[in-house]
Amino acid sequence: MTAIVITGGTDGMGRALARTYLDLGDTVVIVGRDPAKAATLPKAHFIQADLSLVAENRRVIEEINDRYPAVHALVLCARYFRSTRFVTADGFEGTFALEYLSRFLLSHGLHRPRVIVNVSGPAPGVPIGRIYWDDLMLERDYDGVAAQMQAGRANNLLGVAFAARHAAGPTRYVLINPGPVSTSFAGEYDPATAAHVAALKRHGAPVEEGIKPIIARIDAPPAEPLSAFTPADRISLDNPSFAPGDAARLDDLTRYLLRSQEK
Repeated sequence: MTAIVITGGTDGMGRALARTYLDLGDTVVIVGRDPAKAATLPKAHFIQADLSLVAENRRVIEEINDRYPAVHALVLCARYFRSTRFVTADGFEGTFALEYLSRFLLSHGLHRPRVIVNVSGPAPGVPIGRIYWDDLMLERDYDGVAAQMQAGRANNLLGVAFAARHAAGPTRYVLINPGPVSTSFAGEYDPATAAHVAALKRHGAPVEEGIKPIIARIDAPPAEPLSAFTPADRISLDNPSFAPGDAARLDDLTRYLLRSQEK
């Protein structure tokens, strides 16, 4: 069976994408935490998991690989904002764990998907966000927005490293930021950030519009091993956001961190 796998598939754009492909009769696997939300998509195969935990990602990967010999698309949408720093049971900062480490594990762990669409922010190529090389877990002066921006930049570099490692393989890696979209913006917000999010919800594009560039990349993946879009416009990879040296450095560091979780 060929499947479309969507993380964060019980809410927001992930849910809208799942419903779109279910309505077309496709096999859709959604990964999320809330069975009640998944119940509104009864035709989907639901895998309940906390993707901020390394072992949970590895369990999800094993289940999908065992059940579906072919994955048409892996769509990475799961996110959760935290104004207050949170550390997972594995010892990783929560945003880094959910919005980067999980995507790293799933990207490299699933058996040769045709396309991986990594829905992240900041927009690929935009010169904001940075990797805190000397403080990846943001133990000093944590800020929720900075954590999200670091995860976004890390996902840009994940795409670069993945494409370099698998250039001869069948998988196309796509980085995409859909722009301002009126989603649920799941998270725990301080008052100032909550006010900003409320404005985004009022002025963002409807979810049905926001998913159109993602659908286009799923249905017709670009020919190149790596491409980037924001939201439908292609971005040049000749940009510091996609520096190969930084990508290799982060890839090595990520693998070192994950080895610490091996039993």
